[in-house]
Amino acid sequence: MSRPLPARREMPALPLRRVVVAAVLAASLPLLLHVPGLVAAGIAVLAVLAGASALRRPLPIGLRVLLVLLVSFGVLAGFDFRLGRDAGSALLLAMLLLKLAELRDIDDARRLVGFALFAPFAAFLQDQGPLTLALGLQAGAASLFALARLARAPAEKPALASEWRQLGALVLLGLPLAAAAFWLFPRLPTPLWGLPENAVARTGIGDSMSPGDWIDLMADDSPAFRVRFEGPQPPSEQLYWRGPVLSHFDGRTWRRDPRLAALPPPALPVAAEGGIAYTLTLEPTDRRFVFALESPAGWPAQVQVDGEASLLAREPLRGLAQFQLRALPVQAFQPELPEALRRAYLALPPGYNPRSLARAEAWRAEAADARGYITRVLGWFNAEHIYSISAPPLGRHTADGFLFDTREGFCEHFASAFVVLMRGAGLPARVVTGYVGGVRNPIGGHWIVRQMDAHAWAEVWLEGEGWVRVDPTAAVAPERIFDTLEDRAAGGIAAGLQPMLDLGDTLREAWNHFVVRYDALRQVQLLERLGVRNADPLRVGIAFALAALLALGLSLALLLRRQDHERDPLLRAWRAYLRRWARRGFSKRPEESAQAFATRVGRSVPEAATPLGELVARWNALRYADPAASAQARAELARALRRAQPGPARPGPAFDGP
Repeated sequence: MSRPLPARREMPALPLRRVVVAAVLAASLPLLLHVPGLVAAGIAVLAVLAGASALRRPLPIGLRVLLVLLVSFGVLAGFDFRLGRDAGSALLLAMLLLKLAELRDIDDARRLVGFALFAPFAAFLQDQGPLTLALGLQAGAASLFALARLARAPAEKPALASEWRQLGALVLLGLPLAAAAFWLFPRLPTPLWGLPENAVARTGIGDSMSPGDWIDLMADDSPAFRVRFEGPQPPSEQLYWRGPVLSHFDGRTWRRDPRLAALPPPALPVAAEGGIAYTLTLEPTDRRFVFALESPAGWPAQVQVDGEASLLAREPLRGLAQFQLRALPVQAFQPELPEALRRAYLALPPGYNPRSLARAEAWRAEAADARGYITRVLGWFNAEHIYSISAPPLGRHTADGFLFDTREGFCEHFASAFVVLMRGAGLPARVVTGYVGGVRNPIGGHWIVRQMDAHAWAEVWLEGEGWVRVDPTAAVAPERIFDTLEDRAAGGIAAGLQPMLDLGDTLREAWNHFVVRYDALRQVQLLERLGVRNADPLRVGIAFALAALLALGLSLALLLRRQDHERDPLLRAWRAYLRRWARRGFSKRPEESAQAFATRVGRSVPEAATPLGELVARWNALRYADPAASAQARAELARALRRAQPGPARPGPAFDGP
């Protein structure tokens, strides 16, 4: 004989549905902020539609199936059908919101709120900033509140303040263990979510560059890195943050040559002391490039120098990375260039840019020396070319098109054409990419270099000197190179908002330092300060186990103490009222009823007989005669008991009793 299926419990009244919908939307918000624009807009529209359905009635199954297909296609199309962490998280978020459209009973609601908690966790895989934390905390609070309401349904809900106090007490019980886990749980050297996909999603400078490709980067004001100088700060015109060197040119794109980068590093200027010492904090890029001031003179063991004098981290930067660096005043390096390297830095693809090469040969023949030729080229740039981020696209011959036709462009155009002219004249040259300038945060005392500060310049090898930096863009638009964001935003609304932006960035830097960058190395340093020397993984694990046991013991002690504490607010108020009478000499005897106590006290304190009798009558009615009394009536009596004051003190037996 088959057992009957359990009957589905109908969804309670509208207020509980509102709580569930609010909890799901609150949990979705942290992840929604990290979804690309058009996909996020579509998911937001879906949230409105599904939330309205949950508050009225479920959508028909046919419409839900159609929405599943349309939403799945739309989300995947928004990610160019690249399957991975980010696309999967966005798709799960859309399915979570669509689940609202079939909300029917309490079991559905519980599953839905539990499923919603994945969204803030997924958001932390993409960003660990304070905003994400704040949104995650409110999502957790909303979810806990909804689950508490669902646990009590269909019984009448308690007072809102009382419910939040109970939830807060439960959260506090878990804080000791959470603190032990954060500070002492053995840390991995790299996060589990450092997937190769991140390199696709990250903005910033890569290992290739084509004239015109950086137009989106020029409008990106997100931080690339932050810098804190330990001594005097260099002037803005010296803030060239050198990154990847691009030496191979195919006629359209400059690329980093792995064969040249793999060579032994050239001899760099060395000084035992002096120079500029600074701390560089790089945002995650999933690449290895470390953008450092010229000329680098000191770097930690986690950083190495490649064959073209660029600094590289030994591991991809999948999280915030901080390095202590030092730089000397800019000077030429590598005064001798082997013939094989000379050929590599003179190579040009055949059949490209004939007008540029002809101009280079003619002018080089007319110039007295290499510096004279460079000066003439820079003068030509300054006289006949303009800086513009709205430059038209170039054809097959990129240098010819820029130099002789459009005559306008930005740093990529200037650097690429300049290096072509140098190589065409027989001068070894290469393109250098990185960042220039930055803006100082007066509140935090550090510098912020943003993605929009990305820049490309050139290095030319000169006989007897070595590699020398030449910035052709600075010859045309020095204000674009050396003006800080503060200079460009002087006056207007932006100037008024700048202090708030500086304060927000200062808080973000502090958060990065104390929380996000708490890695395995800093964990070992913490244990050393606590007296644990040579903290290998075994010792770290033992420290965590001991701290976790201590935290669990503390939580258990608090929980047992909380269980001993009377939970019923009405009974707590009644006992407090009796204690106030006891302090005045009238203690309720253990065998004495409340009515008998009131009669006895009334004989001794006649002026208190009437108010005490009324309170006792209400107490007996709500406590014994009507145990299912409304929460409002019980709350009103509890307030009356808390406000009531006993009569004047009289001598009497001091018996304690319930």
